[in-house]
Amino acid sequence: MHFRHILSALARHRMAVCLLVLEIAFSCAVICNALFLISARLERMRRPTGVDEAHLVQVRVRSIAPGSAGSIMAQTHTDLAALRAVPDVTHVSIVNQTLFGHSFSASGVSLSDAPKAPSITVTQYYGNAQLPGTLGLKLVDGRWFKPDEFVSDEQMEGAGGTVPVIITRALARHFFPSQQAVGKVIYAFGTNRIVGVVDRLVQPRDSGSAEAYEYAMLFPVNLSYAQGTYLLRVRDASQRAAVIHAALHALKTDGPLRLVSPKDATTLEAARAKYYRNDRAMAWLLVGVCVSLLAVTAVGIVGLTSFWVAQRRRQIGIRRAIGATRGDILRYFQVENFLIATFGIALGMVLAYGINLLLMRHYELGRLPGYYLPIGALALWLLGQLAVLGPALRAAAVPPVVATRSV
Repeated sequence: MHFRHILSALARHRMAVCLLVLEIAFSCAVICNALFLISARLERMRRPTGVDEAHLVQVRVRSIAPGSAGSIMAQTHTDLAALRAVPDVTHVSIVNQTLFGHSFSASGVSLSDAPKAPSITVTQYYGNAQLPGTLGLKLVDGRWFKPDEFVSDEQMEGAGGTVPVIITRALARHFFPSQQAVGKVIYAFGTNRIVGVVDRLVQPRDSGSAEAYEYAMLFPVNLSYAQGTYLLRVRDASQRAAVIHAALHALKTDGPLRLVSPKDATTLEAARAKYYRNDRAMAWLLVGVCVSLLAVTAVGIVGLTSFWVAQRRRQIGIRRAIGATRGDILRYFQVENFLIATFGIALGMVLAYGINLLLMRHYELGRLPGYYLPIGALALWLLGQLAVLGPALRAAAVPPVVATRSV
């Protein structure tokens, strides 16, 4: 195969070739970045939370009648007892914020009580003694809270400096990278001594950096239903719907002067799916963009190659007459397309990095990994060879007699 002859033939149609090269380059640049964005979205959606999501149910109760703090707390204890009596429920707790929910509670945390000490924002979970077991948290160092360490919500706000804290492994590594965190002091609500470290617990909302997503604190606080959400851990995940129905019935029976709605009861997996629905939609949109670009590029290759085959029928017939086989003609158009695709891919790789730099500058996006470029190149090379196959086969089928008929 003489590449010089192929390049000479392409030079005679430089305008059409340039347009096809630009089309391939644009497709390569967009597809590489789109695949990276899709991968980033999927990775974000699949990040573990550190809790037993498959067995968790959450129920929110809204108060519609005023009551004293004592009566509300008494109702909360009644609710907890009724929910623990629901069949297939192993743990029941109440928490100030739920994963993938609308509320977000956080505080600035530092290693010094100085007024201008550097601090970071860390989400804070309040919960009773059953909360770690309900969530399925894994303790990697230290201990859980002792019974006499639990306070009320009002006491936490007023005298939080005496309350111990359990933090995540990620937060411990941030503050104490080469030391044991248990026994150390952090400053969130006054002075809080670390008594335990859990493997993972994340923010209610998936925002910020990947590292900060796992910065969380757990405080021993007995909340009332007016200040939190009930969490139920079920033994069998297939019984979650039945547990929700039974829990709603129990709450309506035990507290008629409250709003108990099925809309406020869901599984944690369903809450995750709802939270990430926009991310899934974006991923599917990018998939559609990739498919559309590949389809347009394939149509362009087919159309241009078919046009060249129609123009070169006499030359093809002459080559067949002087001994070229069908395989020779087929390989000619395949090599021709491979060269065009290569030029376009080379330019597309430069454009891909340029687009990625713009996205990095204006959005919170990482650098495009190098392995996405060969993936995009391979896809476009395969697409080009498949797209050119039909016109190339028609060219290979041109009989030698065409050369004499065209004279």
